[in-house]
Amino acid sequence: MLVVTRKRGESIVVGDGIEIQVISLGRNGVRIGVTAPRDVPVHRREVYDLVVAANRGAATSAADSVSALASSLRSRVPAVTVPSEVPDAPLRLA
Repeated sequence: MLVVTRKRGESIVVGDGIEIQVISLGRNGVRIGVTAPRDVPVHRREVYDLVVAANRGAATSAADSVSALASSLRSRVPAVTVPSEVPDAPLRLA
């Protein structure tokens, strides 16, 4: 972990195009601003953790659904039977 000391108005840069700036300092916390490209998601940690948990739950539920569907399809009896005799030559219409 990189630990830095910054004053109000100062910032740090992470990678290409991501800037974190100290906006204000107070007794209850620090306000920061994050500038990032639109394709880079920026979340507070508590929101990020909720998103990850929801995605894991959805993936587990989807995997269970797919397994149940596959099991159901394997247990079905085919409704269409293939004829045992197939003509060697195609039928011609008169």
